[in-house]
Amino acid sequence: MKILSVVGARPQFVKLAAIADAASRREDVEHVIVHTGQHYDAAMSDVFFADLRIPAPDVNLAVGSGTHGRQTGAMLSAMDEVLEEHRPDWTLVYGDTNSTLAGTLSAVKMHLKVAHLEAGLRSFNRRMPEEHNRVMTDHAADLLLAPTEVARGHLASEGLAERTLVTGDVMTDVCLRVAASVEGTPLRLPEGIDPASDFAVATIHRADNTDDPERLAAIVRGLQELELPLALFAHPRLVAKAKDAGIALAGGAVHLGEPLAYPDLVNAVQRSRAVVTDSGGLQKEAYLLGAPCTTVRTETEWVETLEGGWNELAADPATIAASVSRPRPAGERPPYYGDGRASERSVDALRERA
Repeated sequence: MKILSVVGARPQFVKLAAIADAASRREDVEHVIVHTGQHYDAAMSDVFFADLRIPAPDVNLAVGSGTHGRQTGAMLSAMDEVLEEHRPDWTLVYGDTNSTLAGTLSAVKMHLKVAHLEAGLRSFNRRMPEEHNRVMTDHAADLLLAPTEVARGHLASEGLAERTLVTGDVMTDVCLRVAASVEGTPLRLPEGIDPASDFAVATIHRADNTDDPERLAAIVRGLQELELPLALFAHPRLVAKAKDAGIALAGGAVHLGEPLAYPDLVNAVQRSRAVVTDSGGLQKEAYLLGAPCTTVRTETEWVETLEGGWNELAADPATIAASVSRPRPAGERPPYYGDGRASERSVDALRERA
């Protein structure tokens, strides 16, 4: 059986690490990796393959940046030749990026089967490009690999129950493995933060938070007003938008750093006092690692993280500081996202249905 994975962005590389590992342990599985080049610089791409021990991509489309339409169109144009060459039993797409949608559309138009890993997530915010990507992918795909029962419920309500299988969350597989491997190793934090004292970790990158200069300025003020030092690992998009708007990211509580390799980020999160983010993946990683999270959005796809106070939404940037200062939750963190074997279940599901 041949699986062709289509990936292009940091969260997908993490999920790919789990799938690639599971596929390598099955003799009857050939796994082809296609990197669209959606995230193309070393900090957001190459380092993840190296640090997570993912095999080098078999194909790199090198699409690069651009508007959503141009980027997706370039991927679509390039994918036809790749699929014609490999004719996979399954085209496996991950998450909710432009790479996800392009891989799906290319495959279904060639009458090739598509499986969607992390299916059924919904923010119900149609301003998010990711919401359109995930909904269209779910309705086009042949097999929907849902990470949670909540995701299964969303798919059932859209008439997709027969295509759905709950496997657990493959990011849990990787996160827990990496967390154990880096425990006790030195932290990589921006200059000025004492790793022996309390600190917070932050990432901000979504268009809703970065494209409006006034909102971006309010978010940066909220971060700078924190009562404990904050390591802001600045996504290239955030740096560019802040520069265009004349906003200084560093200052107050904020200590600026470049994006970390995934093991270093996991190490920082599991030893942090708090996390501030608008990333779907980092919300969940914070939950898994026991770090209270403040999510700078009006909604979250990972609604389970809100239970027990482990995650809190801060739609208004003025509430960020108070949210981060809240007492550490006393409640448990139920294993909503599986037992660390989701990747094995996902690959086996593809084998059984090839």
